[in-house]
Amino acid sequence: MATKKKPGAAAGDARTFVALLRGINVGGNKKVPMAELRELAEGLGWQRVATYIQSGNVVFCAKGSVSVLEERLEQAIERHFGFAVPVIVVAGSQWAAFAARSPFAAAETERPNLLHLGVAKAAPRADAAKALSPYCTNGERVVIRGGAIWIDFPEGVGRSKVTPAVLDRTIGSTVTLRNWKTVQQIAAMLRAAGGA
Repeated sequence: MATKKKPGAAAGDARTFVALLRGINVGGNKKVPMAELRELAEGLGWQRVATYIQSGNVVFCAKGSVSVLEERLEQAIERHFGFAVPVIVVAGSQWAAFAARSPFAAAETERPNLLHLGVAKAAPRADAAKALSPYCTNGERVVIRGGAIWIDFPEGVGRSKVTPAVLDRTIGSTVTLRNWKTVQQIAAMLRAAGGA
């Protein structure tokens, strides 16, 4: 079955992108030092490579489609570290649009660590927000817009039933989340790189 690609997936001239790694450096598992990650990315010919915190956020400039860039970094990580890590790449212009405004304006200032942006490997299913609603038992609010999955976790992420496995299943592909503070920091890195 064919999957719809995310916006911003076209190939062409070098552009600025964000690569997000899922599930690294958590509880001592899948350790990926950021210095080594930058070296791997540079080894792929990517330019102006910068990382932010240990969860695996990479800003870079390269040519190619989102899917090809994802695959190249995933393969490089598996060869170098010996384990698989899902990578989701977003065009810098699309990330800037996400960072400009969330659907939950009050949460941006009141609880920026609990407001999350989710991005997926493929476009979210049309019924995904409705499918997630039974899991929103702690006041979570979910909006899917422009390829982004926005989740406000007012009671925190730790006890929420909106887990990574639930997200993957309801969205229809691998999802990774970043909180609003991280979204903004990555946007600032993109601006510094001249990509947003």
